[in-house]
Amino acid sequence: MTTLDIRTIAFPDAELRDRVDSRIPNHQRADLKLVVWSAEDQEAGVSRESIDAIVLPYIDAGPTVELLDELPDLKLIQLQTTGYDIVADRVGTDVAIATASGVHAAATAEMAIALTLGSLRGIDDAARDMVSRTWNHRRRRSLADRRVLVVGVGGIGAEICRRLAPFEVEITRVGTRARTDEFGQVHATEELPKLLPHAEVVILITPLTESTHHLVDAEFLAQLPDNALVVNVARGPVVDTAALVEELRSGRLHAALDVVDPEPLPENHPLWGTPNTLLTPHVGGDTTAFVPRIEVLLAEQLRHIQAGETPANIITE
Repeated sequence: MTTLDIRTIAFPDAELRDRVDSRIPNHQRADLKLVVWSAEDQEAGVSRESIDAIVLPYIDAGPTVELLDELPDLKLIQLQTTGYDIVADRVGTDVAIATASGVHAAATAEMAIALTLGSLRGIDDAARDMVSRTWNHRRRRSLADRRVLVVGVGGIGAEICRRLAPFEVEITRVGTRARTDEFGQVHATEELPKLLPHAEVVILITPLTESTHHLVDAEFLAQLPDNALVVNVARGPVVDTAALVEELRSGRLHAALDVVDPEPLPENHPLWGTPNTLLTPHVGGDTTAFVPRIEVLLAEQLRHIQAGETPANIITE
């Protein structure tokens, strides 16, 4: 018997189930049954009525989320992502939701820095110039001495700031509410109108919620100074894509985006052709670091469940 009374845990595929299982001594999961059940793969003989907890797929979890109502005794949803917007409508119900907080922090922070440097230093233009064998020497902006506004002060936001510090930048942090934490001052989102005119780089790493949907809209963008760079490693809908496209088409702003809305980006979408735009296909957290880190987290979650403890990273709001 466990805190959530969990006996059967469904994994999205046998490979992940077996890798996690291999990390746990038998006596630490003796009362747990690990099965495979998702929209993509369903192990023969698995009863939906028996599944108490489910690990969602990392990529394209939507189809499996649509099937969750078919699990009448579901007590825990375990994500392999930091964001939980895909199951946000279930927060506050009788089903607990646990994120993969911490698993993607280092990799996503790396991507934020890479996109910032790549755009400021013109690495994307240099890559295109290689195709035409064009030697195009231009003076580019440094990251050093830039005023950087980081919107989002969670674990990934903290890792981004930690990696920014050695670049000799001026960092301003923005969270839901104003406060002082162990790293210094955090400004509230309502302070953005007075902060944006001074921001040369804006890095977005806020969760996607009702209050952050289209946080970066036409008004937000208009308050940025000319040539400001918008870096999005949060979620695509945090940015009003149509408003951003208009600013990029004018050439006034720059953007470096690992996430977009819609996603995947359709072949005929205008973002593919806007100037001053660097795009990567939502790969911020998907690196070689992901596999061992998610396995460690899931193994720890199973140990918590077996021991009758509350799993880590449970959403409480």
